[in-house]
Amino acid sequence: MGAGFGPIPGLKIGHAQDEEALTGCTVFLCEQGAIAACDVRGGAAGERELEPLRPGHIVERIHALVFAGGSAFGLDAASGVMRWCEEHGIGFDTGVVKVPIVPAVILFDLRIGDAQRRPDAAMGYAAAEAADVAYLDAPVPEGNAGAGTGATVGKLFGLERAMKAGIGCWTEEVAASDGSGQCAQISALAAVNAFGDVRDPSSGETVAGARTAAGSRELAGTEAQMKLRNPPELVRHNTTLGVVATNARLDKVAATKLAQLAGLGMARTIYPVNTMLDGDTVFALSTGDRAGDINVLGSAAAEAVAQAILRAVKLAKTLGGVPGLG
Repeated sequence: MGAGFGPIPGLKIGHAQDEEALTGCTVFLCEQGAIAACDVRGGAAGERELEPLRPGHIVERIHALVFAGGSAFGLDAASGVMRWCEEHGIGFDTGVVKVPIVPAVILFDLRIGDAQRRPDAAMGYAAAEAADVAYLDAPVPEGNAGAGTGATVGKLFGLERAMKAGIGCWTEEVAASDGSGQCAQISALAAVNAFGDVRDPSSGETVAGARTAAGSRELAGTEAQMKLRNPPELVRHNTTLGVVATNARLDKVAATKLAQLAGLGMARTIYPVNTMLDGDTVFALSTGDRAGDINVLGSAAAEAVAQAILRAVKLAKTLGGVPGLG
C-alpha cells in the first residue's frame, strides 16, 4: 500500500512527548487484546513484561504496548498505560480484578534534551488517551513524535556528529492464503535510535548516519570507519524498536516467526545492526482473522520495516542541535 500505518482493526496508536526535554512515548492500544510476540536481537535492550509474549505463557493476549524514551526511567510510562486500561475495564481477568498486560521497551535519548525529565506514568496515560480518541484511519504522526522525539542515528563519533531520526511507518498488503480474494495487511512502525547508519536498500546509498565533522553533512560511513580505527569508547546508548501489526490470524508461534522475519528489515537498512551497543527489538501483533501464509507475511513485514526505518530518518527534522532531513 505504501507510506503510513494502515488501519488495523482493534489497534489504536497514540503519541505523547515533552517538546522541551526532547523525549516521548508511543502507545499501541489493543482494547480487545492482541496476540503478540517479540524478537530481541540487540545486546542492550531495556524492557518490561516481555515474558508474557513467549509461547507457553498463560497470558494469550496483551492489551497495550509501550515504546518510550528516557532509558530505563521511561519504563515507568507503562504504569500510566496500565492505569488507563484498568479505569476502562481492560485487562486479563483474574476473577478479582482485570490486570492489563502492557509490555514496554525503551530507547536512550537522555543526551539530546533534559536528562532529568523522562517519560513517566503521566505521559504514558496521556499517550493512551491520545490512542483512544484517534480515528482508526487517521495518519499516525511520524518524524519527531512520540518515542522518536529524541531519537538519533550514526553515533560512532558521539552526538556531535550524529543525525536526527524518529518515527516512521509503512504498510504492505498480500493476498489472503485461503483464495477468498481478500488481502492481509502488514503495517509497521519503527522508532529509530541506532548506533549505525541508515541505508536505502534499493540503491545502497547511505541516507543518514555519522558525519565526517560537526558542521558537515558529509557522511563518514560507520562500518568502514570502525574497521579503520578502534575508538576508545563506543556510544552504548542506542536502540531501534519496531512493531508489525496484521489483520491476519496468528497464534503466538506464528507471531514469533513474524517478528523474526520482520527484523530482517532492520538488517537491510541499518549498518551495523543488532550490536552490543543497541537494544534492537521487533514486535508482532495480530488482531484479525484473515488467512495468511507466514512466509508471505514475513516477507512483506521485512519490507514494511525497512521502509518505515527509511521514513523515520527522512521525516525527522533538525532538533536539539542535531541535523535532520525532514
